[in-house]
Amino acid sequence: MWALLLALFAFAPAVSPALGAPGNSVLGLAPPATTEVPGSIPAPPSRPGQPPAGTAKGTSEQHVRIRVIKKKKVIMKKRRKLTHPTPLVTAKPLVTSSPAGTLNSHEKQEPGCPPLGLESLRVSDSRLEASSSQSFGLGPHRGRLNIQSGLEDGDLYDGAWCAEEQDANPWFQVDAGHPTRFSGVITQGRNSVWRYDWVTSYKVQFSNDSRTWWGSRNHSSGMDSVFPANSDPETPVLNLLPEPQVARFIRLLPQTWLQGGTSCLRAEILACPVSDPNDLFLEAPSWGSSDPLDFRHHNYKAMRKLMKQVNEQCPNITRIYSIGKSYQGLKLYVMEMSDQPGEHELGEPEVRYVAGMHGNEALGRELLLLLMQFLCHEFLRGNPRVTRLLTEMRIHLLPSMNPDGYEIAYRRGSELVGWAEGRWNVQSIDLNHNFADLNTPLWEAQDEGQVPHIVPNHHVPLPTYYTLPNATVAPETRAVIEWMKRIPFVLSANLHGGELVVSYPFDMTRSPWAARELTPTPDDAVFRWLSTVYAGSNLAMQDTSRRPCHSQDFSMHGNIINGADWHTVPGSMNDFSYLHTNCFEVTVELSCDKFPHESELPQEWENNKDALLTYLEQVRMGIAGVVRDKDTELGIADAVIAVDGINHDVTTARGGDYWRLLTPGDYMVTASAEGYHSVTRSCRVTFEEGPFPCNFVLTKTPKQRLRELLAAGAKVPPDLRRRLERLRGQKD
Repeated sequence: MWALLLALFAFAPAVSPALGAPGNSVLGLAPPATTEVPGSIPAPPSRPGQPPAGTAKGTSEQHVRIRVIKKKKVIMKKRRKLTHPTPLVTAKPLVTSSPAGTLNSHEKQEPGCPPLGLESLRVSDSRLEASSSQSFGLGPHRGRLNIQSGLEDGDLYDGAWCAEEQDANPWFQVDAGHPTRFSGVITQGRNSVWRYDWVTSYKVQFSNDSRTWWGSRNHSSGMDSVFPANSDPETPVLNLLPEPQVARFIRLLPQTWLQGGTSCLRAEILACPVSDPNDLFLEAPSWGSSDPLDFRHHNYKAMRKLMKQVNEQCPNITRIYSIGKSYQGLKLYVMEMSDQPGEHELGEPEVRYVAGMHGNEALGRELLLLLMQFLCHEFLRGNPRVTRLLTEMRIHLLPSMNPDGYEIAYRRGSELVGWAEGRWNVQSIDLNHNFADLNTPLWEAQDEGQVPHIVPNHHVPLPTYYTLPNATVAPETRAVIEWMKRIPFVLSANLHGGELVVSYPFDMTRSPWAARELTPTPDDAVFRWLSTVYAGSNLAMQDTSRRPCHSQDFSMHGNIINGADWHTVPGSMNDFSYLHTNCFEVTVELSCDKFPHESELPQEWENNKDALLTYLEQVRMGIAGVVRDKDTELGIADAVIAVDGINHDVTTARGGDYWRLLTPGDYMVTASAEGYHSVTRSCRVTFEEGPFPCNFVLTKTPKQRLRELLAAGAKVPPDLRRRLERLRGQKD
């Protein structure tokens, strides 16, 4: 049977050992859906002036049938065959191992090795080497899974490792630092908007001293295994080794790559640590947390179960509610945490964290699930810091704003989801560009001198086009907007991934043609303070030895940046929150890796735990108070709180209470409301704990008193009636 299989597969394409083998997924990752056909060239994305992908001059297409015998079952498969293929660019003769042999060997392999850490930067640049490099920006330190290039090719931050064109025997090498059990390799092509470069097949070698090497051999043939790699620049392709190998070094040797391109790749290595009986190597730094929390990725069902468990464990301080549904009908669940859940307490600010706006940026989701567990556990233990948080504010945690996108990413798994898959909702809408653009109408009104006398500088109304039934607004976006309207949020952060930086409004450039431009808000000092607080409390951002994630070094500016000065984002949630509500919101990019492996979650929690708590505590910064009616002593809703010198106002909540975030200093503050005389007073913000109390008592105007008398059915005295008639006549 083996001879028959070998004969049959001589006509079949080389198959990755991981492909088609049942029960061989690693980390819960499904094998790629497509593989490369040896002897054919994967078609790059179509460029202007080129024929569509998949066609080539002088190439005809036909179907051949391959008869595969496996365990006494006969399977007929159709496979496309190019009768006149263009040859691959080959550095060495292509040696194809037997798929049958690799399948059997995989069934004996122990799956589950985590990534070594190329993508997450745990593997330092000094441990990556290569036979050659086209430039520094295409050096081995750029050969990391999902590394993103800058806008310009050829700079210091290009999108892969690329060997020199004349390098006939290219290789890319990783030093694990100590003996390691290597179990698999994941590769991508070069990230570039200008070039098409990817490796289509490679071999793997191992060494303990970087001088003596041995290969990964196929059991049935005894020859070096050749692994099929990529057929496009972005889709990650996983190959499990026929047998795990224990070594210190692993080397990838590209065999073929796209014609017209060069040998370029990005990679991640799957590897398990092994014990060192001779204690010759320094132990790797431990990654973990002492908190007894559930450190794993949670799909929709598991997330609901965990939230329910937290609610049952801490019923007196938690409440679960839904703000709406996704396009596919998954509920957008929120965990509310407070000493009085379910009600707004007068004088108590409302704060929120939102995660999962981009479905494949999974770390924020898990951090919020960890945060709700932590707050519950620590409250039961009597932790004074947590107790104060829950008694002085009302916390709302939305762990998954885009649950449909997350389910797509979760099914692919942390290492195979790539940079974009699952990012959008199922309508292909980027939720972070889907909020109403309120910047443009406000800025146009400012240019015409209409702000704030005709057009308010706050609570800018939704434009008409945005409220139409056929407007391109995702149900997830509409749900969040209605949520914002119901609850008087004061402070918020939305959690993203793929970088290490905190960005603050405005996210949209004021110059419509500018791709990036410094565009601060009137509250720039507050936003810079909020951003610095989170960045300064985040352990990863404060690690001075870390390298930039991709193409920008944000550490040079304290790991914070004005969103528009990074890249313009029309319709962002940050800008919408600031212009349509009272809420001040920033974006936190949590990690270089959008979807960290479960083994990395404990350390990511430690990196962000203190920052998450410290950021919430900033809601105490500034002034707070209640605006009341002098006669009734009741709170006045929608009263406007204006601060001299800051062209952005806030309004009071239903009970008349308000919060105005301000940095330390002396301010002249004015409270005004329709039908009342305005009142101005001096308010001082200090560095001491808690907001400065700044209450107002407003007196009704005579006109307002008259309106109320008439509304109550009171009779107007004759002299007052004659006076009113004279006034009306003068107006006419």
